[in-house]
Amino acid sequence: MQNTAMLNTVMEPIASPPALAYTPAVAEATAPIYRRLEHVMPEIEWLVHAPYVAEIQRLKEERGAIVLAHNYQTPEIFHGVADLSGDSLALARQASETDADVIVLCGVHFMAETAKILNPEKTVLIPDPKAGCSLAESITGADVRLLRERYPGVPVVTYVNTSAEVKAECDICCTSANAVEVVESLGSDRVIFLPDEYLGQYVASQTDVELILWHGHCEVHERFSGEDVRRYRQGTPGVVVLAHPECPQDVLAEADYVGSTSGMIGYVGDRRPRRVVMITECSMSDNVAVEHPDVEFVRPCSLCPHMKRITLPKILSSLQTMEHRIEVDPDVAARARRAVERMLEVGRGKGR
Repeated sequence: MQNTAMLNTVMEPIASPPALAYTPAVAEATAPIYRRLEHVMPEIEWLVHAPYVAEIQRLKEERGAIVLAHNYQTPEIFHGVADLSGDSLALARQASETDADVIVLCGVHFMAETAKILNPEKTVLIPDPKAGCSLAESITGADVRLLRERYPGVPVVTYVNTSAEVKAECDICCTSANAVEVVESLGSDRVIFLPDEYLGQYVASQTDVELILWHGHCEVHERFSGEDVRRYRQGTPGVVVLAHPECPQDVLAEADYVGSTSGMIGYVGDRRPRRVVMITECSMSDNVAVEHPDVEFVRPCSLCPHMKRITLPKILSSLQTMEHRIEVDPDVAARARRAVERMLEVGRGKGR
């Protein structure tokens, strides 16, 4: 009998935490935010998000925290609770300049690591520690050491989409916005460029420096094909195609503009095309559409499953529990910091 009772206790379902209520106070506090989002988000969806937005805003003040959000986060995060937002380079810069005691990084794990590397004395939280990156996982520090043995004396550039251990083994970091400028800043005829093969191929087409490439890919961008772009043009005559350089070469060949996350955003803001398709992660179009309601966005939906692990309830839980904390080995962090700081000294680059 005793064993049966114990079994029954174990088998009882665990109740989910109650959803936060949409109250008049919540409605008043979040109304200005929703006015910006209403043309990209139905009201019934906002009624679910708004209580979390209001509570997160309250807790941020209580904790002395700020929220950094990557462009691939959903609009209720990117426009609803983020204090600072942008691409990988912008987040790195903003993380290095903030006075906040707590940084909640709404992105993937390597971004939170970079924030911690630049802010060793601050508390850096990631709402879901399983928010990884297929590109970052394609290479290890040991791989970089082997490359250095194979190509002695050749400088190593790594994309920021890598782990702290990989950054620690490299000479300098880059993003898609400043990759060409970073490569050319080294003054070398030959450079090892890691880990994104497609970005490396694009950079190689823009410089006379010989690049030794790794075979890493982003699972979001590698899904697109040149045939996809041709279908978008057939289905939406006159559409302007913007592509991220992490896409395969046949995609870039079909695009009207190739550029970084921030470069594509700048293109829309400067040119104001009537119709545009962004060949990149799906949520970015939603976020840019908030700022440009006069532009029609064709939305090819390739979602990053890792970015989408970050949700408002998880952000709220992170602030409530002060988890999950990012820690980086001090020696690794010191060496990685040099590579990141060298990147920040080079600047953003002509392509934004």
